[in-house]
Amino acid sequence: MFQYNLGTGRESLEIIIVAMQLGFYFDQTRCVGCYTCVVACKDWHDIAAGPVSWRWISAIEKGTYPNPFVAYLSLSCLHCEQPNCIPVCPVNAIFKRKQDGIVIVDREACLGNSKCAMLCKDACPYSAPQFGEESGAKMQKCHFCLDRLAEGKKPICVESCPMRALDSGPINDLIARYGDTMETEGFIYSSDVKPIIIFKPKRG
Repeated sequence: MFQYNLGTGRESLEIIIVAMQLGFYFDQTRCVGCYTCVVACKDWHDIAAGPVSWRWISAIEKGTYPNPFVAYLSLSCLHCEQPNCIPVCPVNAIFKRKQDGIVIVDREACLGNSKCAMLCKDACPYSAPQFGEESGAKMQKCHFCLDRLAEGKKPICVESCPMRALDSGPINDLIARYGDTMETEGFIYSSDVKPIIIFKPKRG
């Protein structure tokens, strides 16, 4: 069982009991920056071409010839233990599911970018909340492929990766299988929000 304290307003605090926290694993030594996970995610969720991407890849380049270092980092919403996005939403449109800890946005309740200051986007240290450029665009982000989860399948990003650099599941199971490393090249663990992800780092 996981017990999380989530602010639901400036004055109140809600205690959430999560039965089984789902999370991600990323093997940075395998990722080649092919963007298959990004494209598969946009295609599966019918996300229009443009700046919105529920999963994204960053390239990390260090060093100089003859010892250059290149690594890639694939990220999405990390369904944090203490998400900063939840308490700042003025209409409580973001919540953490009790059964699996997935952080969800109710897009019908969301005010959209024309009526809201997009506080959730600013509050997230990993820039997971996404807004389209059109007026009134509602917040959107990774929801762990809820449709696939209901069928017992892994998120499409995990299934599509040709290098098998991604995995997902109950975080305790992932830690037992892969270890508990929470930082890697290009990623700093935030003790404030406690992202639910572990890594196999690529070392320079």
